[in-house]
Amino acid sequence: MNEDVAVFDRHRSLLFTLAYELLGSVADAEDMVQETYLRWQGRPDGPVENPRAYLAQVVTRLSLNRLRTLARRREDYVGPWLPEPLLTSPDIADDVVLADSVSLALLVVLESLGPKERAVFVLREVFGYSHDEIARAIGSTAVAVRQVAHRARQHVEARRPRFATDEATAERVRTEFTHTALTGDLQGLMDVLAPDVVLLSDGGGLVSSARRPIQGADPVARFLLGIIAKAGDGAIASQLEPALVNGWPGWLTRAGEQVTSAIQVVVTDGRITQILMVNNPEKLDALTGARRLSR
Repeated sequence: MNEDVAVFDRHRSLLFTLAYELLGSVADAEDMVQETYLRWQGRPDGPVENPRAYLAQVVTRLSLNRLRTLARRREDYVGPWLPEPLLTSPDIADDVVLADSVSLALLVVLESLGPKERAVFVLREVFGYSHDEIARAIGSTAVAVRQVAHRARQHVEARRPRFATDEATAERVRTEFTHTALTGDLQGLMDVLAPDVVLLSDGGGLVSSARRPIQGADPVARFLLGIIAKAGDGAIASQLEPALVNGWPGWLTRAGEQVTSAIQVVVTDGRITQILMVNNPEKLDALTGARRLSR
């Protein structure tokens, strides 16, 4: 029994990461990990040749069932839907593929895939499972999985955000973005935004947020400056906290000790191309400490 627990604990971080990438929900991912543990403890007697593959198969099947339920709920979601954000440890920067795969921006793209396509893409492109292993996990054939993987990869590649690989440039843009926004410099803020920048603001109908995506440097800049003006002089500046959000530098805003928003931007070619703001209070409970992710 103790050895079983030890084996499971060695893979717990991987299982959470996999479930989170499939579901975009911290709470649901934690539920899937716990359910996987119960299945692991209740499995038939006998050795498991490859515990990593076995556990990944279990959590994938459980997550697919949950994902179908979540998809029906999201059809009625008020305003743009964004994943539940999480804080990540600095060591995630050592694995660019992992950091990219858990970014809010890519998780939004994955949301446009069907459940099976999403599972195949994540298992293949992020975790490196073979077509045969994926087929066993989703109850399909290797040939069918190969076809689904090709379609899913094309879909994602056509839509995925391109994070800046030059961290010095990205940091300069983030610094200019913060400074111009907090000082009310409309033209300066527009200068760091790409002409076709898109802002997504997720309030879930519970707090004030843009009900539709906002596109274009001028409307996005005016929307952001309007939020800051409404908050009052210094209110945002004093509570804007740099944080590693979903693998990439971003910010948290607070009202006292309460997190009120998680923000991530995508920097491409020296300008911000996407701004993602999670304001839904039901999605901010997990922002209490950094999580270790793995694949």
